[in-house]
Amino acid sequence: MPLDILWRSQVTMASMVAQAAQVNVLRESSLSSSHAPVTNKKAMRACMAPSFSSVSSTFYSSKRLRSTSSVPRPATKRTTIKSALDVSKAANEATENLKKASEVSKEIMKEAAEGTVESVKEVTNRALTRKLSRKRSFHLPRGGNIKADPLRIVMFQGFNWESWKSPSWYDIIGNRAEELAAAGITDVWFPPPSHSVAPQGYMPGRLYDLSASKYGNEEKLFETINKFHKAGVRCIADIVVNHRCGDAQDERGEWVIFEGGTPDDALDWGPWAVVGDDYPYGNGTGAPDTGADFEAAPDIDHTNERVQSDIINWMNWMKYKIGFDGWRFDFAKGYGGYFVGKYIEKTEPGFAVGELWTNMCYGYGGLDYNQDGHRQQLVDWVHSTHNRSTAFDFTTKGILQEAVKGQLWRLRDRNSKPPGMIGYWPEKAVTFLDNHDTGSTQNHWPFPSEHIMQGYAYILTHSGNPCIFYDHFYDWGLKDEITRLIELRKRNDINARSKVHIVTAENDLYVAKIDDCVILKIGPRYDMGHLTPNSGDYKIGAVGKDYCVWEKKN
Repeated sequence: MPLDILWRSQVTMASMVAQAAQVNVLRESSLSSSHAPVTNKKAMRACMAPSFSSVSSTFYSSKRLRSTSSVPRPATKRTTIKSALDVSKAANEATENLKKASEVSKEIMKEAAEGTVESVKEVTNRALTRKLSRKRSFHLPRGGNIKADPLRIVMFQGFNWESWKSPSWYDIIGNRAEELAAAGITDVWFPPPSHSVAPQGYMPGRLYDLSASKYGNEEKLFETINKFHKAGVRCIADIVVNHRCGDAQDERGEWVIFEGGTPDDALDWGPWAVVGDDYPYGNGTGAPDTGADFEAAPDIDHTNERVQSDIINWMNWMKYKIGFDGWRFDFAKGYGGYFVGKYIEKTEPGFAVGELWTNMCYGYGGLDYNQDGHRQQLVDWVHSTHNRSTAFDFTTKGILQEAVKGQLWRLRDRNSKPPGMIGYWPEKAVTFLDNHDTGSTQNHWPFPSEHIMQGYAYILTHSGNPCIFYDHFYDWGLKDEITRLIELRKRNDINARSKVHIVTAENDLYVAKIDDCVILKIGPRYDMGHLTPNSGDYKIGAVGKDYCVWEKKN
């Protein structure tokens, strides 16, 4: 390519950078003259219309840098630089940016002379990328390097509602990494790692501030993830981005000035990032909410491109620097599944699951037998993520915890298949009995404690991706019994797509054959009659109160 064209390109670039620096100064001056009660410059910038994060806000940087090259939108109100000091500052910044542009242009000229590229745009992009790469400390991600079969996942929730009260929960769960790996766990779900107004982590504020977490600081989290990785277990982060708690108030007293927890402007947002119809927080100027309202905090506008970019950068930082391998999306009904799909696409986790907890259908006699509409919601949500996420199978939980009370007939739908999401799309269903919301000390929707092992016998022998709850495994003393079921599952290669043939489903007896190699019996009826497995072909693999599992002899 002719060198004169390249030279004109570098001059144009230098001019653009200088103009951007001047616009930045004008915008700073405009903000300094505003009457908003917030005096912090970062908070004031957050009030303005959003601009895309600067280069220093990318997830690659191990030590976050102050932004010098961000090009924000100009202020809507005309302002003037009030002092000679400001003029001097603007000139110095423009000069400095011209020098930087000149350095880039030299690299462009050198490469063009060597004939290694075909266009100015291509050369410019390569030179800028190389310039940035010199500041990167993490070329390869710490997370996402452990490969697991997506059909043979056994997940473990590594905390409960009270775990934050420990001096360092990360130490407690980290010291159990090898034990959990030996039990057959492939993925451990961590609590929300960021600063939060509520100690459990579900009212997040400064997302990059991991040392403010009640579960332990960033260093402890880093060490804990290392322990699990060494044991071959993946770490799943709890991603809470439906809503967010402000760090400061705006001019109307609403807590809608958000601080990211870094020196630069990453995740520094204002009212523009809050949905426009979040009535408890009336200063939101964003688009209408794309999901259900979360009343306790401002709902975030995920249609905003700056919001999307900042969240993606943060999640990639969590993967590249901190080492998380996958995501669990909290309150997924609060924003469109499309955005979950986009966040997954741009961060490429090893595993992802969403919490879509909606009401089941109840009638005068209690839980309705037919829950097709409820499980279809889960299927539709997964479709809305472009099939990139799995979903917690709340349908199976709701039906199973009623069935074990003497209504085992509920465990067969009208087509003689499992009645939950696993009867529709098992490989996208994460089955579970309880979590920090439904069980633990909250007990919003608990599984009957006296039947808990019948529940585990069901989800660990059936299709889907089973998830074990910390309380049941450790606090309830069921570790050995649950481990035997996990080992049986793996020994017989039961997986997310395993074929389930339901033999019978009556009040006090449920019998199913899985992959023609395992037979499960649940219920208090002792005499199975002709349904008892042939002792010549089958042997007992696991047994407990009101359940028994047979596996084929070799």
